Amino acid sequence: MAAPSSLDELIAALRCLPGVGPRSAQRMAHHLLQHDRKGAARLARAMDHALSTLRHCARCNTFSEDEICARCASPRRDASRLCVIETPADLAMIEQTKSYDGLYYVLMGRLSPLDGIGPRELGLDRLLARAGDGQVREVILATNFTNEGEVTALTLATLLTARGLAVSRLSRGVPVGGELENIDIGTIAQALAERRTL
Repeated sequence: MAAPSSLDELIAALRCLPGVGPRSAQRMAHHLLQHDRKGAARLARAMDHALSTLRHCARCNTFSEDEICARCASPRRDASRLCVIETPADLAMIEQTKSYDGLYYVLMGRLSPLDGIGPRELGLDRLLARAGDGQVREVILATNFTNEGEVTALTLATLLTARGLAVSRLSRGVPVGGELENIDIGTIAQALAERRTL
């Protein structure tokens, strides 16, 4: 006997989450319906509320309930530094370090020509306008160290330096607490190339 169509629809909807395949989606759906109906209802309400109230901040492009997010509106942030990142999750990670007090621009992705994501799809013109507002002096490129992240950083560096802005890139290397014998050779090579004087 076939499953009810509403159950199939729920399973299909859960599959849109990253890393969730058909079996995981099926387990989640059954768990929510069988063991946590209140949690399922809360999840549905929260998703509906988020979809109806969240938009992109007009300055940094992250999610916000207001036209300008609280971070961009704060006079305590250093408006001369702009950190460019790929996702709101990356912004959250940098904020957790409590070591950066500048502003951000969230790309909501990265350049990926094979996937049809070029400068227009990523809205790089908005970033260039934001970086060229007269207040920004340094742009910190904090895209991920993937092939696409590197292409994005290189493209942005070229565009931003042509506009007279100072551009820097997150360094990479051996992680804090890392032991060399457990680190891949590419990371060790990069750490050696980017070593600093003590």
